[in-house]
Amino acid sequence: MLDIKALKIALEQLEQEKKIGHEKVVDAVEKSLAAAYQKEYGKRGQIVRCKINFDTGETQFEQVKIVVDESNVRMPVEGEEEVFEPTGHAHHHQQEESTEGLLPRYNEERHILLSSAILLKKNAELEEEIVFPLDNQDDFGRIAAQTAKQVIVQKLREAERESIVGEFTDKENTIVSGIVQRIERGTAFIDLGRTTAILPFEEQIPSERLRPGERMKAYLFSIEEGFRGLSIRLSRTHPKFLIELFKNESAEIAQGVVEIVAVAREPGSRSKIAVKSNDERVDPIGACVGQRGVRVSAITDELSGEKIDVIEWSDDSRRFIATALSPAKAISIELNETEKKAIVTVAPEEQSLAIGKGGQNVRLAAKLTGWKIDIISGGEMIAEADEEGMLTIESSVTDESIDEQADEVIASLNTIDETLPKNTEIENAVEEVVENSETEEFKSEEIKTDSETPSEETK
Repeated sequence: MLDIKALKIALEQLEQEKKIGHEKVVDAVEKSLAAAYQKEYGKRGQIVRCKINFDTGETQFEQVKIVVDESNVRMPVEGEEEVFEPTGHAHHHQQEESTEGLLPRYNEERHILLSSAILLKKNAELEEEIVFPLDNQDDFGRIAAQTAKQVIVQKLREAERESIVGEFTDKENTIVSGIVQRIERGTAFIDLGRTTAILPFEEQIPSERLRPGERMKAYLFSIEEGFRGLSIRLSRTHPKFLIELFKNESAEIAQGVVEIVAVAREPGSRSKIAVKSNDERVDPIGACVGQRGVRVSAITDELSGEKIDVIEWSDDSRRFIATALSPAKAISIELNETEKKAIVTVAPEEQSLAIGKGGQNVRLAAKLTGWKIDIISGGEMIAEADEEGMLTIESSVTDESIDEQADEVIASLNTIDETLPKNTEIENAVEEVVENSETEEFKSEEIKTDSETPSEETK
């Protein structure tokens, strides 16, 4: 039959490598051997159990019968066909009632009448199990051994899948690290150690190219069990991926002292996050940026150069919208509470900063605040964006106007004494204007741009 010592060693290795509980492994083996025994030597309908003593190497087989009477089974009728469920569980005699509402049919191989059971055990009760020992068989035969092997493999796979589901359910909505295994039709398969996860094309940052063998981080946002098995889905574009990265970099955010209230992302390009401090002694922006920008730089590197604007959240809508539009400065902000629309007036020289490259700045500000934002300059509306990221830019905004602003800012910077320390705010402003000057030419008609980032709800 089976070499119990060899089996014991193999099971110990499986427990260590697959991290499957000892009880589950032994239970799987015992059930598989019982099924093989019943198939080879048992009779139809029998309930057979197996017990293995791994210390002595002995296997013990027994037949189980359930104590019944006419109240919970019906006696067979001549000519009626019998229907049997898989063996191995004593209470399988409690089959579902048929459409006629009949009780399970009595079968002498799996049932024993109460009157007979009392003769074997004086205090026998209904539903109780009566155990009868079966003869040990030295050789199960080739077919039976193959059956045992197949069932063992199946049970171990089930146990391993349950173990994996338990492990990764705990990691859901967190960042996991894995190695790119392969890429098929844009979908990347990521090796997480015990299983392989999927990083769909639409969840990848557009500007980056994944290569097999490289290690990467991603946000685990979905675990599903389907007919094809376990499906673990990852994302690098999810807004919560950015939040989790900040939690890893900032102890204040991880501890809840600083809270990320809102996120607006255009993956691989730019993001805006609104933060607030639950402790007046802690600067929320400093906690995110870190000393000399080390924290936010690490996140930018992880996101393939995605620039991140960290702004302070405010329950004052005017102040929050004004901050969200930075680096542009607003002259005035009018709020329409009914339509939840903000009309922001900016100086002509600020209009390119307010709109941003391809309308990105106002688009992200609208998504971040949840308000529709209209940009007014020189008495005319030049751009509007809604909270879903839809953008309309008027024809009055041209590349020529942006170029002129870029030239003016750069010329003014040339007069700054080279010995003065570098001003990162000025550098950022220049970078914004230069980026705007490189924007594709705005056509004479309105241009509408959908946000590339799905809303957090659709995730």
